[in-house]
Amino acid sequence: MVARERLIPWGLGLVVFAGSLYSASGAIGVRSPLPVWLIVLMAAGSGLAAALVRERWWPILLAAAAGWVVAALWPAAIVASYQAGSRLRQRRLGVYLAGSLVVLILGLPVASYLGGARFVTTATPANFFAMLLWLVVLPLVIGLWLGNRRDLLNELRERAARLEREQAAQEERARAEERNRIAREMHDVVAHRVSLMVVHAGALEVSATDPATVETAAVIRETGREALADLREVLGVLRSPRPEAGVPRPAQSLDDLPELVRRSEAAGLSVRHRVSGAVYDVPATVGRAAYRVVQEALTNVHKHAGVTTADVAVRFQPDALDVTVHNGPPADAGRQLPGAGLGLVGLRERVELLHGELETRAEPDGGFTVRARFPVGQP
Repeated sequence: MVARERLIPWGLGLVVFAGSLYSASGAIGVRSPLPVWLIVLMAAGSGLAAALVRERWWPILLAAAAGWVVAALWPAAIVASYQAGSRLRQRRLGVYLAGSLVVLILGLPVASYLGGARFVTTATPANFFAMLLWLVVLPLVIGLWLGNRRDLLNELRERAARLEREQAAQEERARAEERNRIAREMHDVVAHRVSLMVVHAGALEVSATDPATVETAAVIRETGREALADLREVLGVLRSPRPEAGVPRPAQSLDDLPELVRRSEAAGLSVRHRVSGAVYDVPATVGRAAYRVVQEALTNVHKHAGVTTADVAVRFQPDALDVTVHNGPPADAGRQLPGAGLGLVGLRERVELLHGELETRAEPDGGFTVRARFPVGQP
């Protein structure tokens, strides 16, 4: 496309050169009285001026004036008039029209001096106005129409781009306001209640005399503090203009799974954590997603199965990372905590964003299995 655009000006120059030679031969008017070598030289100059008209258009004006007066080389005048209509506006366009009339009128005595009356193509009023119409007015009108059309299209494009930018800015402001509203609600409601839970758990840890109660209160207090830290992370993301810049602390990864298992065991769940395969470093996004899979699965075990057993298996394969969490049947079928039902949905979206697969299924014995597979390449 770029090469084609570069060839167009030179194609125009070639057409002007050939047309100038043709018009000087007398095929469409009178034959030029100048020597052949001078006609060829002037035709070549007119063609070069036409090829460079996008960068400098004053050479085509000189070529048009000289060709009209002394050589009957008319194509340059057509190109000059078209460029004037396409580029000039208002007063400058009037100056061009006045200059064209001056050149046409001066051409009469000059042509008569060079070749006699028979070489004067504008000797009669009819010829004069015909040449004015075909060489000046018609190309000028076409240039005006195309130039105005080009300006209108550019204005419409700029207006559409401006409206698109304004709409995008409005949408971004609306999203920011919604994020801030959600952040305020989470801070005022959720953070407040979790903070109270941590305070009460701490008070129970200090005042209780039963060691089991003290240990349970400590687990609740520590879990609540971690929940507040996670909540502050989410609030930072919501309030940040650039969500990716709002994460204030390192993200969890596979290295944090033992601590996650320890907290689950402290809450009464029996967890067996196994790692198989040749261990290698996985991308941070994959490690974080794998951690969230295990976290959500163990949370669901606590909510829906209560005190039971769970297996967490991490398997490193050459081309994939498999994470499986399986729990046994619930100890008390009637003991279930309420949930929104969106945990696994969000988990599936997180896994699929990394081109992975998430499988969830209920087992015949009443247990449940969550399995995620992330495609990775071993370094």
